[in-house]
Amino acid sequence: MAKDTDITLNDILQHDDAPLLQSWIDAQVASPTFRPDRTSRQELADHSRRFLTLFREALKSRDTDLFAPAWSGVRQMLDELSSSRAQQGFSPSETAMFVFSLKQPLFDRLQGAAGSGNESLSRVTWQTNALIDRLGLYTTEVFQRGREQVIIRQQQEMMELSTPVVALWDGVLALPLIGTLDSARTQVVMESLLQRIVDSGATIAIIDITGVPTVDTLTAQHLLKTVAAARLMGADCIISGIRPQIAQTIVHLGVDLGNVITKATLADAFAIALKRLNLTIQKAQGQAAS
Repeated sequence: MAKDTDITLNDILQHDDAPLLQSWIDAQVASPTFRPDRTSRQELADHSRRFLTLFREALKSRDTDLFAPAWSGVRQMLDELSSSRAQQGFSPSETAMFVFSLKQPLFDRLQGAAGSGNESLSRVTWQTNALIDRLGLYTTEVFQRGREQVIIRQQQEMMELSTPVVALWDGVLALPLIGTLDSARTQVVMESLLQRIVDSGATIAIIDITGVPTVDTLTAQHLLKTVAAARLMGADCIISGIRPQIAQTIVHLGVDLGNVITKATLADAFAIALKRLNLTIQKAQGQAAS
C-alpha cells in the first residue's frame, strides 16, 4: 500500500507546474469545444499559463472563498477572458471548459502524488472538484453578463440604424419608423430627430409611421412627446402613414393628437410641407419638337 502522505492541491501546483501546464493545454486543444478559428494554440497557452500562476498564488492563502482578496487576480483574469470570449461569439460551455478542462490533469497528478491508498486523496479530490466547479460557474456568470452587454449594445445600434432621419428638402426632414415604438426606442428617435433639427435648421419634420404595425395609447403618447420636443426646437411635425385601422384605433382609444397634422401617405405630408414653405412643384415642359 502507498505511504499515507498528506497531499494538497497547493503541493501539486507548486512542484509540478510545467508538466501540468502542458497536459492542460493538450487537453484543451483536443477538446471538441476548442475553436481554432477564434483562438490560437499560442493564445490558449498564454491564458492557461497566466491562470495557473494566479491560481497558485491564490491557493497560498489557503482561503478558498473566491471573493476573498487573495482571489482578486483570478477573478479579474476570468472576467477578461469571459468578456472577450462573449464578444468573439464563444458559447457559455466553450468558455467554461477553459476552467473545467483543468480537472483531469489535476486529478491525475493528485493520484500520482498521493497514491491510490492514501486516505487524504478523497478529501483533496473533493475539495479540488468543488473549487474548480465554483470557478467554472463564476466564469459562466461573467460570460452571461458579457453577452447581455453585447446584446444591449447591438439593440441600441439596431435602434439607431432603424431610425434614420432623411432630408427631403431644404428645411424638411423625414423620420420613417418601422417596428414597435417603445420607450427606449422613442428616446433614440427623439435624440436623432432633435440633433438633425439642430444641425440642419429644419422647420418641418415628417414622422412616417407606415411601418409601425399597431398604434396603442402608449405609442400615441410617444409620438406626441416627440412632436412636442421637436416644436420646442422650432420645428413643426406632420405625422404620415395614418391607415384606416390606425385611425379607428386612435379614435377608439380617445387619443387626442391635438393640432398635429396627419396624412395618409408620406407624399401627402411632403406636399403639405412644401406648401408651408411657399414652394410648388411643376412638371417640366417637354422640349419642343425640332
